[in-house]
Amino acid sequence: MTGKIPLTAHGAELLRVELRELKNVARPRVIEAIAEARAHGDLKENAEYHAAREQQSFIEGRIGSINGTLGNAQIIDITAMPQTGRVIFGATVGLAEEETGEEVTYRIVGEDEADISKGMISVTSPIARALIGKQEGDIAEVQAPGGIREFEILDVKYI
Repeated sequence: MTGKIPLTAHGAELLRVELRELKNVARPRVIEAIAEARAHGDLKENAEYHAAREQQSFIEGRIGSINGTLGNAQIIDITAMPQTGRVIFGATVGLAEEETGEEVTYRIVGEDEADISKGMISVTSPIARALIGKQEGDIAEVQAPGGIREFEILDVKYI
């Protein structure tokens, strides 16, 4: 991969916390479980051993994934950016749908951080692409599966 992956400072910190937990707690625990299962004898029919090895594989894979993400990340601290009122990566944007008046708030984050249930949308999503570069009071047109939806930008925060 040649390009850097955008990641918010908050998202990078969450990954670092998860990485420490995996290395300092989960990995030693699973190594201990494997040693204990080995002590029970025949490994071919030892379900505890196979489950622990599978968990170890998952943990090592996740450690590698986090290291890769952090290694390729361009960490952006939105709070250090000039407060221009424009929608940029990392901004928290309050919106009102023009048709229904329904208000929503989204934070524009990297793909690895996106979680719609927490109001965090990927910078590559159609709604984020429609919002980037706009400012409070602007109307963003989003091509949705059901047709074009219009959102008024109520506020832009760099938090």
